[in-house]
Amino acid sequence: MITQTATQPLTLNLFLRSLLFSCGMVASTVVVASLVILSFLMPFRWRYRLSQLWSRFNIGWLRLTCRIDYQLVGVEHIPDRPVVVMAKHQSTWETLFFHQYLPPIAWVLKRELLWIPFFGWALWLLRPIAIDRQAGASAVKQVIRQGVEHLQQGQWVLIFPEGTRVAPGVRKRYGMGGGVLAVRSGCPILPVALNTGEFWPRGGFIKRPGTIQVVFGPLFDSGGHSPQNLTEQTEHWIEKTMERIQVGSLGE
Repeated sequence: MITQTATQPLTLNLFLRSLLFSCGMVASTVVVASLVILSFLMPFRWRYRLSQLWSRFNIGWLRLTCRIDYQLVGVEHIPDRPVVVMAKHQSTWETLFFHQYLPPIAWVLKRELLWIPFFGWALWLLRPIAIDRQAGASAVKQVIRQGVEHLQQGQWVLIFPEGTRVAPGVRKRYGMGGGVLAVRSGCPILPVALNTGEFWPRGGFIKRPGTIQVVFGPLFDSGGHSPQNLTEQTEHWIEKTMERIQVGSLGE
């Protein structure tokens, strides 16, 4: 009975904090998306910087309302040239973070997101690579073709190699798209491991306080490597780093 009484206020507190964050996120989405849509005639970089107001606000708002902060490791590996970013995907948080922290990124995402009023319309103006997940091989070809174009224009490409958000401790098969794109474009791969699902779980409304660990790995040069070899190297580094994050041995 004592445990139940102590748990109820805690759960209510987390619910109210999560609700407050969600209200701010919805409001900021409508406001910033509208601004991005109205700026469709502006140069792309200006439009992109305007859209970053949304991600910066929500990262800070999440810290204030839900007490979720983050710690970065390996930032010295982030280059000053276009790369293919291949990252673990456990939560919505990393979409906010990558958008505000890294240079302009082309997202590989499902095309249905572009149909969402305001959000999707603004997203379309940021030059994503929107694919039909049911298209199979043609979707992969689209990612490669458009991805090479984006990289040649100086826009980074972000790929979640497992294809969707996964729960902490879960591991799915890594797709070959990122490896193929790196080889075709001649750009390196920047691997990223993170544990966002421990604080903002997939499909979960309640957000739990804590410090997210985001680890950038050394670049994997695409020269002289096959897509399969590059994908295997990336997967090995990400999953081994995830193990280190889980046991708290990053500083060793």
